[in-house]
Amino acid sequence: MSSLPPVNTPYMLDFLVRLLNTPSPTGHAEAGIALVESELAAINLPTLQSSRTRKGALVARWEGRKNDAPRALTAHVDTLGAMVKEIKPNGRLKLTRIGGLVVGGVETEGCWVLTQGGTRIRGSYLFQQASGHVYGAAAHEGKRSEETMEVRLDARAANPEQTRALGVNIGDFVVFDTRTEINEGFVRSRFLDDKACVANLVAAIKALADAGLTPAQTTYFHFSNYEEVGHGASAGIPADVHELVTVDMAAVGDGQESDEFHATLCVKDSGGPYHHGLSQKLRRLAGIYDIHHKIDTYPNYGSDGEAFWRAGGDVAVALIGPGVDASHNYERTHVDALEATTNWVVAYLLD
Repeated sequence: MSSLPPVNTPYMLDFLVRLLNTPSPTGHAEAGIALVESELAAINLPTLQSSRTRKGALVARWEGRKNDAPRALTAHVDTLGAMVKEIKPNGRLKLTRIGGLVVGGVETEGCWVLTQGGTRIRGSYLFQQASGHVYGAAAHEGKRSEETMEVRLDARAANPEQTRALGVNIGDFVVFDTRTEINEGFVRSRFLDDKACVANLVAAIKALADAGLTPAQTTYFHFSNYEEVGHGASAGIPADVHELVTVDMAAVGDGQESDEFHATLCVKDSGGPYHHGLSQKLRRLAGIYDIHHKIDTYPNYGSDGEAFWRAGGDVAVALIGPGVDASHNYERTHVDALEATTNWVVAYLLD
């Protein structure tokens, strides 16, 4: 077994927690992008230069030992969230989801309404028949959907006029508490998809930098901001790139090989198979460096790599990531999976 430069796990987890606690729903991801940008600047690599796309994504170019077959890796900063769709007669808010948010998964969760005026109004997301004493069996049996859920604001807002007077309006973004905890090696939080993988990329860059190493090929790191709605990496990957490794969470559940303790190579999802040759290269690297991993397919999954393919990207695409339980709900992974994924990225950069 060959060795890799060590990953600074405490640094990776610290950055991950800071990123998780920085709201960045799709369409309002600037704060997350800015945090990644400042973190890369703090690594202080003269050969790593960052820029923004017109769409708002962050692209960092790291000059490699060679430049005859540039590569790219992508992970997304944007997360699920919601927007205000309607101010109800009772002053509460009906929401429209951003991305595939599981509505029941955020029932009773605390949230913030980000008003267009720049203020933040605190609230909770509840079933509209939440009280068991008032609604009886309906509180337990009622269907949870966008139509039956509402935001109860922590303010005197019993009608639309009072709610609007707070500065709340249609189209305001709503972000949910992440409830991030690290315990016994487990990381529990909303939006590990895909902030865990952003942390993997940044930690891999730092591992090479701390060891005084550079990538084998000039490499672009694309941090996208519209993945959850399907077009994050459709633009921003340079045309001279030969390979694109998408780093996104691996789905854990019934019928899946993935688990929370391994990195996973996804070879097929809802968009079809990934590039066999690049997937085989990643398998080979996992064998050389003893990176514990799984192989899996996902029937209800799509990635930024496919978004680039659909936009006409002429590259080989593969997908790796840490196993994440309860995806698009209250998610959980383990440090072992985060370390394995980061080591896999490091191995790919050096190969």
